[in-house]
Amino acid sequence: MSTVQQSRYAGTEPVRPGYQIDPIRLTAWLEIHIEEFSGPLSIEQFKGGQSNPTYRLRTPRRDYVLRRKPPGNLLRGAHAVEREYRVISALLRVGFPVARALAMCLDDAVIGTWFYVMEMVNGRVFWDSTLPGVIKKERPQYFDAMNATISALHQLHPGTIGLADYGKPGNYFARQISRWSRQYTEDVVAGRNSNMDRLVDWLPSHIPPGEQTSIVHGDFRADNLVFHPHEPRVIAVLDWELSTLGHPLADFTYHLMMYRLPPTILGGFSGTDQGVLGIPSEAEYMAAYCRRTGRTELTDLNFYLAFNMFRFAAILHGIRGRLMRGTASSVHAKAMADNVEPLAELAWAHAQRS
Repeated sequence: MSTVQQSRYAGTEPVRPGYQIDPIRLTAWLEIHIEEFSGPLSIEQFKGGQSNPTYRLRTPRRDYVLRRKPPGNLLRGAHAVEREYRVISALLRVGFPVARALAMCLDDAVIGTWFYVMEMVNGRVFWDSTLPGVIKKERPQYFDAMNATISALHQLHPGTIGLADYGKPGNYFARQISRWSRQYTEDVVAGRNSNMDRLVDWLPSHIPPGEQTSIVHGDFRADNLVFHPHEPRVIAVLDWELSTLGHPLADFTYHLMMYRLPPTILGGFSGTDQGVLGIPSEAEYMAAYCRRTGRTELTDLNFYLAFNMFRFAAILHGIRGRLMRGTASSVHAKAMADNVEPLAELAWAHAQRS
């Protein structure tokens, strides 16, 4: 599965039909807005990424990455590339590992939709969370680097880095459940699922007590991290589309889903022999996060996992809707959308254990 995932999602390919960018118009804009930019420019599209189309811009001197809103009719509030640009700009200023944001374009006339350009960070990206290619004795260090990175994010104070208004403080689970329930139910073209319907009813009345607020990434998985080419160190966290102010345990337990999801769902390795691979146990991984963030324990785990699996299923349900409307940005959209049913079933199973 790891070889299949890596070849399926890693790297670039020719720009897909419907997502072309006029290189002449883009070059003219880049020459004005990015210091020392010099063509000629060639454009390729990254294979991965299900929501905002992402491109590699090649020039003789250096490469860049462009993230844009997809063309076509979009759901309200989705694909907010301007929010991505804002959060990575703020995080860069305090030394958190992100790609350097270079320029933002809010003019549809340039390439058809809003977009931003950031630096190209070269390193290792793993589309399989078991980190194939890393030797066993080093694998715990790579997992610890992921753990340290998400812990560091949750220790940042939004107000001190200019992100106090990046989201609404408090009631995070209620707002998120409402948002993804609405997005699921309103996307009628993508159909309905009985387990999702059950979760829409169950989740609001089972939210654990207590409020905490931090910056949350929203999609913290191994494939959204760039590791140093040779060291167990995260040098950039990518894809901030779902970031906001929210409950840090929601963010961490989304990341923790890798322990509970099967390998057939992107990011999961449930059922693999973690001892043979050198992967720390789920309990060890949770303990490391608690130690770093000053927690004594992590309670209500089944609720958090049910919530995140529901949310993930709603995201994939949205991909199915975009696929059916013809606005899906990845050729692998169908493979992702096919996971809605098994993920919703797993989410409901965790809800029943809660």
